[in-house]
Amino acid sequence: MSVQLGLVGGGVMGEAILSRLIAQQIYHPDQILVSDPQEQRREFLVQQYGVQVTSDNRAAAAASEILLLAIKPQVFEAVARDLDLGDDPNHQASGEQPVVISILAGVGLSRLEAVFGHHPVIRAMPNTPATVGAAITAIAPGKAVNPSHMARAKTIFGAVGEVVEVAEDLMDAVTGLSGSGPAYVAIAIEALADGGVAAGLPRAIASQLALATVWGTARLLQDKQMHPAQLKDQVTSPGGTTIAGITQLERAGFRSALIEAVQAAYRRSQELGN
Repeated sequence: MSVQLGLVGGGVMGEAILSRLIAQQIYHPDQILVSDPQEQRREFLVQQYGVQVTSDNRAAAAASEILLLAIKPQVFEAVARDLDLGDDPNHQASGEQPVVISILAGVGLSRLEAVFGHHPVIRAMPNTPATVGAAITAIAPGKAVNPSHMARAKTIFGAVGEVVEVAEDLMDAVTGLSGSGPAYVAIAIEALADGGVAAGLPRAIASQLALATVWGTARLLQDKQMHPAQLKDQVTSPGGTTIAGITQLERAGFRSALIEAVQAAYRRSQELGN
């Protein structure tokens, strides 16, 4: 089979995406070529998924449908020089060129399009729940992208969770919220469990209660299409335990701390793009 999906970067996010694409039979393993500099990582991907591998980024760029960049933004310039697609005379403006999809935080469409010439370019920001098929991915199209290209991108990221389309100037905000958000939620779950331990619960029980509470709350809000404030009001009875806890959260600045965390990550994403 010919290579249809070229993946530059076989790390956690790259593996999460390719594993779901294979599991859902969107691509056959023989249709995927992964480029990664680490030999041990390449061997693992071959053994685990049966995909083709290489250390040559340019080989991955020869894919017929999608070139997916799943690398750190700090190495973008080096990888871009490796790929050198913008100067390749064989890549003329046509609907048959592979779509370049980037999941690099902070690297905007203008930089991507400057590197990849006439290729259609899509910027995407998935998050780590992609590893269990529960991601939320925001995508933003470049100038040469048509509805068919967007449909391909939505199929790929739909394999790992939900997909939303946003304006490109909102992608740094997406990074600050959903891109970095799993870390904030993980800290909140850990803190809830620590609170349970402080109140006398065994660690294992406290962790189970904390995780199930966050999971169940998120599912309730989603299934019932309920505003978080509405659920909070339902749980909070006059003079009860919940309002006592909420009062302490407000006193400690819990709400503002989360807001400021998103804003700090947003600003850092902007810095990475400069």
